[in-house]
Amino acid sequence: MTGIPRCWYPLAGAESPPARRAPVAVARGAEPIDLPTGPKAALAGRVVTMDDAFTVRTDAVVYIDRGAIVAVQDRARPAPPGFEGIAPVATRGTLYPGLIELHNHLAYNALPLWAPVPRRFQHRGQWPDHPDYRRLISGPMTVVGTYRDAEGKAALLAPLVRYVECKCLLGGVTTSQGIMLNSNAGIRRYYRGLLRNVEQTDDPELPEAQARIPDIDARDAAWFLERLEKEGSCFLLHLSEGVTPPDAPDSIARRHFLALQVAPDRWALNDRLAGIHAAGLLPEDFAVLGRHQGAMVWSPFSNLLLYGATADVKAACRANVRIGLGSDWSPSGSKNLLGELKVAWLYSQHMLDGFFGARDLVAMATREAAAILKWDKALGTLQPGRRADLLVIDGTAGDPYEALVKAKETSIRLVMINGLARYGTPGMMSALGAAGETLRVGGRLRCLNLMQPTADPDVAAVSLKQACRTLRAAFRNLPALAREIETPRPRNALRSTPESIVWSLALDEIEDTDIDLRPRLPFGGPDDFTGPERISPRAAAAPLSTILRSIALDRLTVADDPDFLSEIANQPNVPEAIRTRLAELY
Repeated sequence: MTGIPRCWYPLAGAESPPARRAPVAVARGAEPIDLPTGPKAALAGRVVTMDDAFTVRTDAVVYIDRGAIVAVQDRARPAPPGFEGIAPVATRGTLYPGLIELHNHLAYNALPLWAPVPRRFQHRGQWPDHPDYRRLISGPMTVVGTYRDAEGKAALLAPLVRYVECKCLLGGVTTSQGIMLNSNAGIRRYYRGLLRNVEQTDDPELPEAQARIPDIDARDAAWFLERLEKEGSCFLLHLSEGVTPPDAPDSIARRHFLALQVAPDRWALNDRLAGIHAAGLLPEDFAVLGRHQGAMVWSPFSNLLLYGATADVKAACRANVRIGLGSDWSPSGSKNLLGELKVAWLYSQHMLDGFFGARDLVAMATREAAAILKWDKALGTLQPGRRADLLVIDGTAGDPYEALVKAKETSIRLVMINGLARYGTPGMMSALGAAGETLRVGGRLRCLNLMQPTADPDVAAVSLKQACRTLRAAFRNLPALAREIETPRPRNALRSTPESIVWSLALDEIEDTDIDLRPRLPFGGPDDFTGPERISPRAAAAPLSTILRSIALDRLTVADDPDFLSEIANQPNVPEAIRTRLAELY
């Protein structure tokens, strides 16, 4: 390790550690979100299994029953028992495991790209204090997350959830991070949605990852390590967000990682920690992470947009650190994970001399992501016994891995979750007995199946078209909505009935919620906590109604966003090879 002065603290912390606050109650479901009820189906095409041997079957059939894959075999072979009367649906395309996104602040994905990012930042503590951040990101989300209509209902919450989930589906994503909700009764819960949520599955075969940690645990080395050792899946925690210049190894971003060394020979690291971003780590730090079997989540586009650099993923790979992918959020990232694959590809080709091939990158979004979650026995590959989450794109020619990396959003023919067709061409959806709302993507007709028995009833009642209409109007009228929020509503002093439960977004990046998205352990002294403060000082600045302006709802796809690629071309922090070549992949 590079020699940086440290003050060591015993793992037990102070002799009398502070009293731990009771954890906020999180409501759990009574049954799995994705029930094993899907119909029998057979899909024919080129099959990219992503199994241990990276088997690709050029003309095969995937047989599915009750949400699981029963068989994957060449088309010439007889159907397995029970499928004799099931005619394979000719996809005329290539089948892959569904894309697993390990990092995305989904609730923010209705916001447009921060264009251009005003300057190059050094660490996560800087950009939330820029005036643009409150005007364009935290302010609008505060309005969306807290606005109540005349009846006291969270009128924008259901449309937002519908919108951002559909945005993922249109990019081939079947699993992502969850959308957490707060209530006025002090209860938290995750939205039970169409996508698999890594933080809540209510399914013993899919152990639930943690992406938040009580702030008292995040600040105490002993408790932090104890939490890591108890996890059955993993902790997806932000780590070392920023850069470490060659001439300044004592960077704020790197200190965030170094603080995990809680004694000269002991680290608060194990195989259940997946560090999101990890952009401030040096090669020797990745060696430590690798020795402890830790993992990381790479979000190259967001890192480049904000910091002009990203994680040393070559060093991470050489240290045997597992790598997953995440697009972070739309204000400083790709619209979906398919777009993030394109940025990762260009970065590897032009900045890493092709160190990662297309197969490596597809693995990061499928089998490697599943392994990080400890879900590799259930997801991440197309094999018998795995859950039937898959993605189909046009065509069967050429290298199958490059085909996915370079696929356009209009190339997606089908997205299936748990054996149910959720999104695809009308022909594919009809052949699989699925129906629903139609829309156009890049001028091509597509169909969404949004029916789900376990869905939140408020969201179930909202179509994508309604969600778009509601959010466009809200973003257009942000100042007026902010004034409504800021104006106290009269209360009925004689009212004796208890207040009904009202849900709102858990805006962890904006509000102090007694939980952290990152460890914040002491480094240079007992009160020298690493990592950024959760809440920017600007959060208590001028009223939102005085600074907000109308903004545009972010488009669902790049194919339908006439400005996205030109805005990327003008982003000053992004390397030229990516700024100028990204359009070629769309």
